[in-house]
Amino acid sequence: MPHVLTLVADRQSTCLTDAMIRRVADATHGRDPVVLSSGEAADIHCLEPPDPIAIQQALENAPVDWIVTRARGRRKGLLVADMDSTIVTSETLDELAAHAGVKPAIEAITWQSMNGEIDFAEALRARVAMLRGLNLDALEKTWARTELMPGARELVATMRAHHALTALVSGGFTFFTGRVADAVGFDAHYANVLMDDGRALTGSVAEPILDRDAKQATLTRLAGERGLKMTATLAIGDGANDLAMLASAGLGIAYHAKPIVAREARARIDHGNLRAVLFAQGYPASAFVTD
Repeated sequence: MPHVLTLVADRQSTCLTDAMIRRVADATHGRDPVVLSSGEAADIHCLEPPDPIAIQQALENAPVDWIVTRARGRRKGLLVADMDSTIVTSETLDELAAHAGVKPAIEAITWQSMNGEIDFAEALRARVAMLRGLNLDALEKTWARTELMPGARELVATMRAHHALTALVSGGFTFFTGRVADAVGFDAHYANVLMDDGRALTGSVAEPILDRDAKQATLTRLAGERGLKMTATLAIGDGANDLAMLASAGLGIAYHAKPIVAREARARIDHGNLRAVLFAQGYPASAFVTD
């Protein structure tokens, strides 16, 4: 069976039942369901790529994610992940803006940028300019309130345990990506650099800006350095500046994504957490590294 349909439920809200799995298997002419995690995830092997409408009808619109992959080469050798609203639960620039009293204005620009309505670099410069004069201790205060996305550590630790290279590639700032990379266990991190005078932010960001094209270029470069074909790569993100790398990766996953990204991505996680990225590669929960 050349194709695999993976079903994943968020166990906090939904249980993936045997009946659900059987209905989907029957509707997609799938065979040999394999439970990856009881009540949470299962693989169904298929001869042909399954019909999305048939999947949704069989699920009876239950909040269950599904991802179709090729059976061969499911486990990827490179992970490139966005940071904000992907590996962490917040948009760190928006939270930093709260300390400057401009959070609503910056949030509005962030939404437009992440939904592809305005140029990313232009939006970043405009938002950073609004932070001019903000004391540097606001960065530490923002970091103290930043939370990791559920499943982030498991995702990175498990892939690294199976010899994958993991990189955080963000349109945010190195102040945060360095700390997130350390906390989660990423091998490397790449982001933009906020400029300061030693006491406060200057309202500028170092050039060149790490944007949509730079994210894709980083994915391609890391794959080349690792000697990997692009089919052996995985990218995950939620914003319009992630679309190019999601399209280039062997498996590109839109994670709780903005509307434009959700429409264009080949694979989506709308309900579950980052554990779903491991299930999509065929890892059973028993193989997850949790330390």
